[in-house]
Amino acid sequence: MASSMYKKLNTVIVKHPKEAFISQEHLKKEWKKFNYIHEPDFSKAEHEFEQFLSIIKQHVDHIEYLPASELVGLDSLYAHDPVKFTKKGAIILKSGKELRQPEAEVYKQFLKEKDIPILGELTGEALADGGDLVWLDDRTLLIGRGYRTNDEAIHQIKEITKGLVDECIVVQLPHDQGEDECLHLMSFISIVDENLAVVYSRLMPVFLRQILIKRGFELIEVPDEEYHQLGCNVLALAPRICMIVSGSPYTKQKLMDAGATVYEYEGNEISYLGTGGPTCLTCPVIRT
Repeated sequence: MASSMYKKLNTVIVKHPKEAFISQEHLKKEWKKFNYIHEPDFSKAEHEFEQFLSIIKQHVDHIEYLPASELVGLDSLYAHDPVKFTKKGAIILKSGKELRQPEAEVYKQFLKEKDIPILGELTGEALADGGDLVWLDDRTLLIGRGYRTNDEAIHQIKEITKGLVDECIVVQLPHDQGEDECLHLMSFISIVDENLAVVYSRLMPVFLRQILIKRGFELIEVPDEEYHQLGCNVLALAPRICMIVSGSPYTKQKLMDAGATVYEYEGNEISYLGTGGPTCLTCPVIRT
């Protein structure tokens, strides 16, 4: 199972836009409700995802595909958020975005059908998104406290991961663009090797930046314009083998200067318009 952000990705869960977006007609009805920047183009989204998948297939042995479901909406494309994997299995979460909350139950049934272990599940008032949970190493879990993840979820996640985690570090997230926009912890940090992270420090608390530096991380600083193009959202397929949305040449070059191999995909429809980069599109199940 996965308790790392950067080790070799062996098994991943994704959802194809044909199963999440359904059709152009469906997109036309739903995109405003889900707060997309504007209406995605369905055929372009399919094409982009196939390009994205072709890169994944070069590096990942097992790909599991979430099915279409009438219970969930457009955001179910972003397979990372409804669950988070640990060494002992998945934690079923409950999104802080109300429209996304039905995804948890659909995901839970999917994992059961696939015989993928479930470690625990959030209950009661607990709210959390997978994008707020970052493995700093396999015994240290960062948890972003913001509009999508609340204190009760943090308490429950600490209980569920007891014995697996030596330290849970709570990171208070800024208001930034407000409650309706999606700011996750993973919005401003992507760990791509044991000592290399891509960051947007303007949104990062000082203490977290100091922890990274103290632990010997080299930080690749994403410029403002590339942050807004999802340049800080970098998926590690293996240590220093990365995938990003095209359109962040500075960040790409800095990664290459650090010895990384960088793959790009066109992601206007599937990433930029819904504010979900390659880490959001993938749910790592097993990394080794």
